[in-house]
Amino acid sequence: MEQGRTREEARPPYASVASVTAHPSARVPEQARGEHTHSEPPAPRVVVRRHSVRGQILDALRAALADGELVPGRVYSAPALGARFGVSATPVREAMQQLAVEGAVEVVPNRGFRIVERGPRELAELAEVRALIEVPVMLRLARTVPPTGWCALRPLADATVAAAAGGDRASYAEADRAFHGAVLALSGNAQLVTVADDLHRRSQWPLMAGPVTRRADLPADAAEHTALLDALIAQDVAVVQSLVRAHFTGIGV
Repeated sequence: MEQGRTREEARPPYASVASVTAHPSARVPEQARGEHTHSEPPAPRVVVRRHSVRGQILDALRAALADGELVPGRVYSAPALGARFGVSATPVREAMQQLAVEGAVEVVPNRGFRIVERGPRELAELAEVRALIEVPVMLRLARTVPPTGWCALRPLADATVAAAAGGDRASYAEADRAFHGAVLALSGNAQLVTVADDLHRRSQWPLMAGPVTRRADLPADAAEHTALLDALIAQDVAVVQSLVRAHFTGIGV
């Protein structure tokens, strides 16, 4: 995170969100009573397709969390965020309420939403829980899934490598989750996939001192996916066990 940034508008966030496109005629969102935005200058107006506004805003906010654009400890108002997306405050509030359920933000009455501050201990605890859930499943799958089943996951592993090479933490976070989700989906347990995905998403949120993973770390994390997939295809359980346990000892993976 850049030093010296003390205001929310230090640099325009969310520029990498593909679902939001520039539009000169987008309307200015309404001001919600009790949410103060006088210190937040308007950003370039954008427009979002109306049929899936809430979902697109939720995806954009999740990406901003993973990329560190939403700063831990800072309060953001729904009208100000809506202005940046060119939508009303309502879908922003709805998306933020979902993030509150997920534990990423907390409601601040009459002000907006504060990004939850997390420390290294919480991150370590999440990694431990993920390992308890995912490692035994991956080891079982390593013994039962044929090589052809693992080969189908090669494009997902390659996607993490491509995202890492681009240095985009938000894109990498999505590619990372997609790979892990696809691996666990081979178990046939939908509840497992849902629980693991929630834990994985939580582990990608930024720490108090800055983003969880530096851009320079991403290629090494992505390489672990490729090595793990190679071991799974080879049905080398010993190597799979070593790789997957090491994978969960790092942060931001």
